[in-house]
Amino acid sequence: MDEGRPTKAKWWSRPRQESPGTTHQPPAAETERPAAGQTGAFPQGPGQAEAGPAVPAQGTPGPGTTVPAGVAQPAQAEQRPRPLHDPDPYSTPPYGEPGPWAPAPPVQHPAATPAHGTTLPAAPQGGTPPHGTQGPAPLHGTTPPPPGAAAPAPYGGAPHAQAPAPQPGQPQGAQGAPRQPYDPWNQPLQQISSLPPETREKQRKRARRLVVVGVALIALVSGLIGGALGSYLERNGVDEIEFPQADAESADRPRGSVAGIAAAALPGVVTLHVSGDSAQGTGTGFVLDGKGHILTNNHVVEPAGTGGEITVTFSGGDTAEAEVIGRDSGYDLAVVKVSHVRGLKPLTLGNSENVQVGDPVVAIGAPFDLANTVTSGIISAKERPITAGGEKGDGSDISYVDALQTDAPINPGNSGGPLVDSKARVIGINSAIRSAGDGSDMKGGQAGSIGLGFAIPINQGKRVAEELINFGKATHPVIGVTLDTDFTGDGARIADKGKDGGPAVNTNGPGDKAGLKPGDVITEVDGAPVHSSDELIVKVRAHRPKDRLDLTIERGGRDREVTLVLGSADGD
Repeated sequence: MDEGRPTKAKWWSRPRQESPGTTHQPPAAETERPAAGQTGAFPQGPGQAEAGPAVPAQGTPGPGTTVPAGVAQPAQAEQRPRPLHDPDPYSTPPYGEPGPWAPAPPVQHPAATPAHGTTLPAAPQGGTPPHGTQGPAPLHGTTPPPPGAAAPAPYGGAPHAQAPAPQPGQPQGAQGAPRQPYDPWNQPLQQISSLPPETREKQRKRARRLVVVGVALIALVSGLIGGALGSYLERNGVDEIEFPQADAESADRPRGSVAGIAAAALPGVVTLHVSGDSAQGTGTGFVLDGKGHILTNNHVVEPAGTGGEITVTFSGGDTAEAEVIGRDSGYDLAVVKVSHVRGLKPLTLGNSENVQVGDPVVAIGAPFDLANTVTSGIISAKERPITAGGEKGDGSDISYVDALQTDAPINPGNSGGPLVDSKARVIGINSAIRSAGDGSDMKGGQAGSIGLGFAIPINQGKRVAEELINFGKATHPVIGVTLDTDFTGDGARIADKGKDGGPAVNTNGPGDKAGLKPGDVITEVDGAPVHSSDELIVKVRAHRPKDRLDLTIERGGRDREVTLVLGSADGD
């Protein structure tokens, strides 16, 4: 009764333990060995360790060695190894007869082996196989290969090389060393092959991308750090700030430049501070000679009167007291003098007859008490008839000027200062401005410049200054007639009666000698049109006494030409 145990075949049964000294003769089926050229073991299953072949004793074929047919077995019994486990009397798995579920033999660490490539020495004759185990047994349930066929490779691997079986009586090493057991712990190392070209190219691209990204990140971080550091240094700095600057240069300038003109003219320009009983003011003047004579406007020194004080300040800062030598309200000119002053710088006088419209000019003065102020411009017009003053109401303070017009800025305080040409020569005396708040006449006020300034021509100023210095008063050229100031027509009309009821044409005067009559209208002077009585006075005073004038008059609807010689009258 088998009680469900598997039927066992004797050819694959476990070897039984033998008593010492007992020789066991295996069945014929077990004593058969593969023919020469066949392997001595069947392939092993997964997880089983491959045991090396047993080395036979001297003169006796070892286990797994093929014995040729017809050759008798040696008399010595085959030496079998002791099984790993005691036999199971019930023959049940896992300690009974093997079944499909039988466990694999235990894996043991191999013994130390020499360096790779060195042939192992043969095991001693008659000894046991390495690790004390029998050579590999065939898999359970598999059919041994037929005689003469090579054993299959384990699991698709290459078949194990097997040396040919030794002939009887021949030493084992005659035909070569026996096949070495498989040693998974002592196999030669294998070098991993290099990556395929595609993988290397990808790695290079990835490396390049990493380099580009790294460089971009470094640049970005560097820019942020640099910007923050620069901003910090800009706000706070690391040391004292020092800006680049041009080296010192010579103070000399071309003579024709504004700077050159100012440098030449400023030493001869002075600032006047005038104070009197009821008024005070500031004006400008310029030095005429080395004796201390200074020319300025009459309305500048007028506040001093007869008992006032005049202080002159030179461009270098020195001051001196001055006295009035003479003044004339009709020309709006005055001369003052300083005494005991050395190093005076008189200005050169030009000729106003040579001046042309568009010529560059420079005005120097003390506008609003700002001394040594220099402005520049051009001559805008010539022979511009203007009247200034008239604050007294009786006409005694009205000045008549045939002026030079300039756009050089002139402001209150510039009065009496020089108007110079490109060679620093005086061509006029700054006297009046056209104020935006005053549209009728040229009255001095505190309004600023609008680009309409007027200067007394230096030719007229020179003559009046000489007379004031030499005689203490100036003479006025006259024609000896009384004009009708209420006439509204074109030209200057001679009145019907003179002042205080006298004749309108002075007896034996210049007009009487020329044949002028009351009611005549003078329309031209030396060919220049005349539109009003003030304009006729300006034209006459632009000349000297004894000058000859050609007049065009209208009488009875007809024009006539007359010539007269100017007379003189003492100025106020």
